[in-house]
Amino acid sequence: QVQLAESGGGLVQVGDSLRLSCTASGRSFSSYQMGWFRQAPGKDREFVAAISWSGESTYYGDSVKGRFVISRDNAKKTVYLQMNSLIYEDTAVYYCAADSILHTLVEYTPASPPDAWGQGTLVTVSS
Repeated sequence: QVQLAESGGGLVQVGDSLRLSCTASGRSFSSYQMGWFRQAPGKDREFVAAISWSGESTYYGDSVKGRFVISRDNAKKTVYLQMNSLIYEDTAVYYCAADSILHTLVEYTPASPPDAWGQGTLVTVSS
């Protein structure tokens, strides 16, 4: 099983940019599809973005499409989330996730969670 650790969260202003990183250890990172999710206080965890093992295919949630970019570096066992034009509603704990099946990430439901989650990193967007 892969272990995941996020970093890069913090306090930013509306309109700012921030890049999150998720570094993996354990089993072969390059065989996993990777995703980012977020959970705001009092809300359900929601899908943010996903990327295929090769990096050729990417998917985004409607609320971040056009502002966020997911990428990965298999040599560094790291997946990134570049967040631009941040808004107050982006405030949440952001989680990295890994699964062998891309659909599990893109069509996430709590009843069928990904194989692995990170511990989360808090992003606070101040107005």
